Amino acid sequence: MSIAIDELFIGQIARLKRVFTDEDVKLCNELTRDFSPVYQVNENVWKNFYDQPIVPGLLTEGLITQVISQKLPGDACILLQKELVFYYPVHVGDEITAELEIIDINETRNWVTQRVSCYNQQGNEVVKGQVVILILPKQSS
Repeated sequence: MSIAIDELFIGQIARLKRVFTDEDVKLCNELTRDFSPVYQVNENVWKNFYDQPIVPGLLTEGLITQVISQKLPGDACILLQKELVFYYPVHVGDEITAELEIIDINETRNWVTQRVSCYNQQGNEVVKGQVVILILPKQSS
């Protein structure tokens, strides 16, 4: 689904859910070369702070960008800016819902600002922030 900027409106919302797995964490570690012990089950560093290792923040960010590219506005856009605060850790097995809401539309620049909220299965807001995206104009056939 791809939406042109003139089809968007303030207050428009899109959501996606995802459960993160051990395999997701391993793939993320390999791709980013980030092997921090806080992501590793066999390490002890996280045990004084959490019940289990945490999922890399990049995976939660990936769910946010998936909402942008698949739902709101769709695939013809570029992420220009992101400001995110991680309030609670995400763990393997958590079901995270990413919700994006349009809060500003700048048609002159083709920019859309969206509020970001990510919740876990207990309803705790784990990530909060906003993103600005550039909507690429639709190509004529």
